[in-house]
Amino acid sequence: MNWQLIEKLKLRVSREQGGQKTAPGAKTGFALAFPNEYHLGMSNLGFQIIYREINKRRDTACERIFLPSAADRSEYARSGMPLLCVENQRALYEFPLVGFAVSFELDYFNLLEMLHLGRVPLRSADRGEADPIIIAGGPCATFNPAPLSEFVDAFVIGEGEEVIGELLDAYHRRREQGGSRQAVIQALNIIPGLYVPALHDAAKPVRRRWIKNLDCFSGETAIVADQTEFDAMYLVEVARGCGRHCRFCMAGYCFRPPRSRSVAAIRHGVETAGKLHRKVGLVGAAVSDFPDMDLLCVMLASENIGTSVASLRADSTTAELVRILAASGHRTITLAPEAGSEKLRRVINKGLDEQALLRTVAMALQAGIPNVKLYVMIGLPEEKESDIEAVRIMAHTVLQCMQDNGRAGTLTLSINPFVPKPFTPFQWLPMADQATVASRLKQIEKSLKGEKRVKVQSESVKEAYLQAVLARGDKLVGQALLQAHLLGGRKYWKQALKLLEIDEADYLYRLREPGEELPWDVIDVGVEKSYLLSELEKSRREAFTPVCAPLCTRCGVCGSNELEKGTTSI
Repeated sequence: MNWQLIEKLKLRVSREQGGQKTAPGAKTGFALAFPNEYHLGMSNLGFQIIYREINKRRDTACERIFLPSAADRSEYARSGMPLLCVENQRALYEFPLVGFAVSFELDYFNLLEMLHLGRVPLRSADRGEADPIIIAGGPCATFNPAPLSEFVDAFVIGEGEEVIGELLDAYHRRREQGGSRQAVIQALNIIPGLYVPALHDAAKPVRRRWIKNLDCFSGETAIVADQTEFDAMYLVEVARGCGRHCRFCMAGYCFRPPRSRSVAAIRHGVETAGKLHRKVGLVGAAVSDFPDMDLLCVMLASENIGTSVASLRADSTTAELVRILAASGHRTITLAPEAGSEKLRRVINKGLDEQALLRTVAMALQAGIPNVKLYVMIGLPEEKESDIEAVRIMAHTVLQCMQDNGRAGTLTLSINPFVPKPFTPFQWLPMADQATVASRLKQIEKSLKGEKRVKVQSESVKEAYLQAVLARGDKLVGQALLQAHLLGGRKYWKQALKLLEIDEADYLYRLREPGEELPWDVIDVGVEKSYLLSELEKSRREAFTPVCAPLCTRCGVCGSNELEKGTTSI
């Protein structure tokens, strides 16, 4: 027993507000696992929402488990102690149910590491009656569960607030009947929105679940904690999904239709933030697209509470929202033009022109927000050298706008390689050549090197291409994950591929045919393939697709019969 690790967990709990601790054995334990460290996991609002939903029940107690820091992982290995939960310091293997919230592909390696540290057999097929049932949810589980299908017993496809209750009902019902572990998994297989790889009928894709009325479930921080990405904030979801039809955005297709919470529901979160003396962090795919933004701004102003948002749409941001952010101490406004040229923005259906971008930058500077951050992708379909030069030109144009409208601060360009994700019109396309993307990134950095007020940030190009293989991968990629884990982790990825004779290029650079079976075809997110193909063709013509209209039938989500039945069959 390593008392130092146990005391660390106890100290962490003592610093939190809102957590629930139930004596072991009083209820059935559910380990909610985030396959990364505490500061990232506790910054994830979806993770906190599911924690709250489970703990509402009388029969189940949710406890959290995170990937330990590198130093603590060494201590776990040295002492031989299994991975422990935060609330009661129970070992992972002691829980009958373990649910992973998987938001990022690179965390697949961490999921295996956590199972290993928690003394749970890695492969579903190797688990016995005494082992936990392993569940996975989150964006990665929804858009392509194939790489993890050898390790996960059941995937939650789509939004989990309703599904988690149905899953737990089925578990308790089977256990009360004396059912075995396998009997429980068989019961899970018939719940709409659950994908059980070992029992799935390939002829019947699993329909994504989504919440029709967001106000039926809380969308606020469940546990107030420090040592997170948003230390001083209380997170409140204002909307979910996006109807902008950006052709590169997996979330825009996998979480349709766009839905908003009522101002009254948001007010509850804002008032709670005020009582806790925290700034409110508004969460949504496109916060500035909130349909009642004027009412929301009036409410935020009347509550006189600090407000923050992650990023804004330049063409829907209002002067009042910018004023509120400035008054809240915002020092940077973050926008996502995604490309330097208007041509490429037409290709990806961003629907943003230079005038809208500069107008919002000017509003921010005039309100007293001195810094600007822009998200840009390179390696987009139809990209030419002139589009790379357009990034430099855009940077200088924005800098001039900043200079003209106040005391200009720093312009940050966050530039990252484009990954063609599943369930987008670009899912059939190859990635741009890695060497070309790396060269173009250096070209941008070099062209702006002399400009002191510009910072260029980028993720590792190598990691972006690894992310692409995992995002577009199949069960073979899952075998490579296992092999890399057995060799010692992510740094052995290339060696694992070589041992298994898997060619990364097949996942990165091959043009897929429209009729080809894709690894993620076991999932039905409601968006028709014919629509995605039509959007791919429109991208080549630089044709515009307008924002979602109420109950239109363009993509298939809102026109499906299941919509009329509510959420029980979607």
